[in-house]
Amino acid sequence: MKSNKRIWIVGGSTGIGLELVKLCLKNDYFVVASSRTASSSDSLLQLQEEYNKNLNLLDIDVSQMDTIKDCVKQAWEIYDGLDIWFYNAGAYEVMSIDSWDNKKFEQMNQVNYLGVINIMTAILPYFRLEKKGHWVWNCSLSSYFGLPQGGGYSAPKAALVNLAESIKPELDILDVNLQIINHGFVKTRLTNKNNFEMPQLMHPDFTAKKILQGIEDASSFEIRFPFALSLFLRFLRFLPYKVSLAITKKMLP
Repeated sequence: MKSNKRIWIVGGSTGIGLELVKLCLKNDYFVVASSRTASSSDSLLQLQEEYNKNLNLLDIDVSQMDTIKDCVKQAWEIYDGLDIWFYNAGAYEVMSIDSWDNKKFEQMNQVNYLGVINIMTAILPYFRLEKKGHWVWNCSLSSYFGLPQGGGYSAPKAALVNLAESIKPELDILDVNLQIINHGFVKTRLTNKNNFEMPQLMHPDFTAKKILQGIEDASSFEIRFPFALSLFLRFLRFLPYKVSLAITKKMLP
């Protein structure tokens, strides 16, 4: 799996993103790792000491459109171009009806959906000139069906999947390969907020390996795992609503 490809990982300072940064570096990728505080992340700074030629850190706030264009330009110029743009930034809050918070809804929409749009509209011209490229968006199995108390997270993820389906044919014409990642529960700072049992809970390093395998193969539009959970949620999607909503009602605490 050795590579000299150039990848920009947005959301690369913790969890899955950090593990993917580590894995890419071990496989000779040139990595630009971004987050709001990438340049001050102890984990990334330690990696930079070890891989000083292969890792650059770039701070970015995906909700700040006025700085996005400059960040995209910097990311592109560090290694004189990019082969892969990986979007992994995420925000998550558990909210029941009694705890709805407009600001939290807005934040999840900004990070989980609009952040992708902010970057893609700025980065597309670079890939268009390059006449090739590879985009990967980390979505979620929760995009398949809305689950109790998780809609603030899963709704923008579902919108992201729909957007990917919509623009995939046009990107193919430009020789820009778009993939989406739909995975299940991963033990991170986000899922630590959950107070319910998470079936088939995975560790970030395992998840990163599965993701990189899918990126390296690059033949599938959707990379989804684990199998049992993805099968259950796809099954819910195709059931009559009377049945599927009765099932999800039983998930309420």
